[in-house]
Amino acid sequence: MLRPILLASLVLSTLAPAEEPRYYKGNTHTHSLWSDGNDFPEMITQWYVDRGYHFLALSDHNTLHEGEKWMSEETILKRKKALGPSPIAKYRNAMGDDWVVGRLDAQGKPEIRLRQLEEYRGKFEKPGSFLLLPAEEISAKYNGAPIHMNAINLAEAFQPLAGDDFASTMRANLQKVEDQEKRLGRPMMVHINHPNFQWALTAELLAEVLEDRFYEVYNGHPMIHWEGDEHHASNERLWDIANTLRCAKLNSPPLFGLATDDSHHYHGEESSPGRGWVMVRAEKLEADALVEAMERGDFYSTSGVELEDLRFENGEMIIKIKPKVGVTYQTRIIGTRRGYDASTQEVTIPKEAKDPHPTRLVYSADVGATLATLDGTEIRWKPAGDELYFRATILSSQPHPNPSFAGQKEMAWSQPFGWKK
Repeated sequence: MLRPILLASLVLSTLAPAEEPRYYKGNTHTHSLWSDGNDFPEMITQWYVDRGYHFLALSDHNTLHEGEKWMSEETILKRKKALGPSPIAKYRNAMGDDWVVGRLDAQGKPEIRLRQLEEYRGKFEKPGSFLLLPAEEISAKYNGAPIHMNAINLAEAFQPLAGDDFASTMRANLQKVEDQEKRLGRPMMVHINHPNFQWALTAELLAEVLEDRFYEVYNGHPMIHWEGDEHHASNERLWDIANTLRCAKLNSPPLFGLATDDSHHYHGEESSPGRGWVMVRAEKLEADALVEAMERGDFYSTSGVELEDLRFENGEMIIKIKPKVGVTYQTRIIGTRRGYDASTQEVTIPKEAKDPHPTRLVYSADVGATLATLDGTEIRWKPAGDELYFRATILSSQPHPNPSFAGQKEMAWSQPFGWKK
């Protein structure tokens, strides 16, 4: 959650050279057998370690990895849909029989105890190299529609709270995390997840709930409608509408955007890991430092494009892309100018779309307009000065190696600049 002392330092403020901040690669949205994933936390963690991640949040629904939890071997095996070795056999082979705790249930069927975070984190964590962040996907609902948000660096799990409408449901849960943060003196953050999942959230709600500061601009699950459809804006378009409303109408900072995996499956099935992540520029690989850097907006999000540098300095946006051989890059500067066309058109959503919101607002092309299109790996761009905010979307010619939608290319997203005057 954003505290006033941090607000003054936004965005991507210059850090003292002695601190030597660097980028750390991490994923903040991951599921395991503790909720609806299909592999053991240790196996999932090793996957990320092996691929050069520096931090990982295992964010199961409405739970932290603590307390006694047993799962039948039958249930574990049923969750795996792909062909290949049993996840239990792979787990035993990787961790050793001494690590795997089993027993027979009351009906004489075998089950396995899921290890708690404090039990397995010591096998993976290494100072300056890899860190596990405690997290929970708070999975609330209003009128049957999912309102999901990830709480990062959470200390105590809680069950989702209900409200009288969409906005109050979001606020109640965000406030619960903030209360815990203040009581324990421990920095925590929450990001709103996949707004187009079952069409649960609108751009207006994302703008209105000012207690939220973070948003999934990209989520790698193939069922979250990242591209939108003929009746619904894409995730990226929702971001621009919400940020325009925040800056122009609500006199509030914009949302920062995260890319995440939302991985559930680890045996070659649909919701697999490695699709999206954040690169956080922090002084050290510690939970508090990572959260505070993200609260400053000192990170970018990516589905494959890596940056050597990203900053706003001397009135100029500077981006240096780490090039791949044979790959071309196009950077689109996107934003909304003051005096934009604020007119909207209300459209009725067909019942077959199963949208919990019977109507949606369509905004003019001035909202989230493309202000510039620049090719190459080194970008320098000066704003005109009349922008409410601006940001960069970087699109590469490289196809995503594990796409979540047809034709997906590797991309990256900066955070919004220019809004703090």
